[in-house]
Amino acid sequence: MTIAIFLGSLIGAMALGIPIAYALLACGVALMWHLDIFDAQILAQNLLNGADSFPLLAVPFFMLAGEIMNVGGLSKRIVDFALALVGHIKGGLGYVAILAAILLSALSGSAVADAAALTALLLPMMIKAGHDPARSGGLIAASGVIGPVIPPSIGFVIFGVAANVSISKLFLAGIFPGILIGVALWLTWMILVRKEAIVPPPRKSSKEVFASFRTAGWALMLPVIILVGLRFGVFTPTEAAVVAAMYAFCVATFVYRELKFSQLYAIFVSAAKTTAVVMFLVAAALVSAWLITVADLPAKVGALLQPFMGNQTLLMIAIMVLCMIVGTAMDMTPTILILTPVLMPIVREAGIDPVYFGVLFIINNSIGLITPPVGTVLNVVAGVGRLKMDAVTKGVLPFMLAEFIILFLMVLFPQLIIFPAKLLGG
Repeated sequence: MTIAIFLGSLIGAMALGIPIAYALLACGVALMWHLDIFDAQILAQNLLNGADSFPLLAVPFFMLAGEIMNVGGLSKRIVDFALALVGHIKGGLGYVAILAAILLSALSGSAVADAAALTALLLPMMIKAGHDPARSGGLIAASGVIGPVIPPSIGFVIFGVAANVSISKLFLAGIFPGILIGVALWLTWMILVRKEAIVPPPRKSSKEVFASFRTAGWALMLPVIILVGLRFGVFTPTEAAVVAAMYAFCVATFVYRELKFSQLYAIFVSAAKTTAVVMFLVAAALVSAWLITVADLPAKVGALLQPFMGNQTLLMIAIMVLCMIVGTAMDMTPTILILTPVLMPIVREAGIDPVYFGVLFIINNSIGLITPPVGTVLNVVAGVGRLKMDAVTKGVLPFMLAEFIILFLMVLFPQLIIFPAKLLGG
């Protein structure tokens, strides 16, 4: 009955068009009525406590860093460097999109920001070169999924806070899986592009490649600084976000000189608006998370998953399928916030490494960003690229399939995540 009330109130509120954050609060109120513990003061107190978290300070600073990078020219120089490296290969612009997505993901940590930047910079070039617009849009959307996987990742920050798992370990564990997803997209594009009669641009000279690398070098130093700092304990993930924002500001203002002080107000406002949405979602979801614990909902869900508890692989497959289904209807952040308090007790009881689970969970939710009908990243690519949503959805399908194959390979072979994570984490 408790599960029915939880799901019924949440889905019912969403069906009425109520924003996710308010739907989560309505779900919390419904659970409180059901448990006969309704108290407006407790509701307000948990709402405030939900946002009162030092690790969550990483979110606004990573948001700010992403805004500065796009306006200050760091993203454009990353794309230019990738173009100089692989642009001459047949279908080279597609490889540029994948390589640039990997590099950008180490800067912003946001799938939406990366997809928007890549669509604006690369999609017109790909269409002009003769690539199929829908397939090109699909590749860029699928490449944007790498953003929340390779650190720094806002998704890992939110999951780490909600699940009480080390964010630094999640960051280091996400590097190799993110690269693996990039390799899968690379191979998929290689197969598909053979059918297209595309004449690639001439190869850049070594001098031009070096010049492009030198120009992008300041931007490329940012992920190195963050990862080295995290690996050797120089700063925490929250402090890393501040370092990222300040470094991006200094490079964009004093090195590239593309960011004007007059633009700062608009950048701060944009970052603040996005942060406000995320933080309100987090606060509202943690109200529901507290009530989920009080109602002992994980035990009830665990009873449903009991047939799989004896086999970690089968349990992970069942959880991943559940996340895939939820991902078709919900955005990444609310999915993380709703499912984490339900699933983590089950994961810990089954003896599954929380960091390993967290990486798979975030990858699954990231792929949900390109899964119709919601597909936030699909909407961004369609909007920025002025393409029909149906066309982008069709174009993304082979790349989405490749990403799901990688996901389930990592479920079947956990060492694909665990071994590189231990290697990087020392």
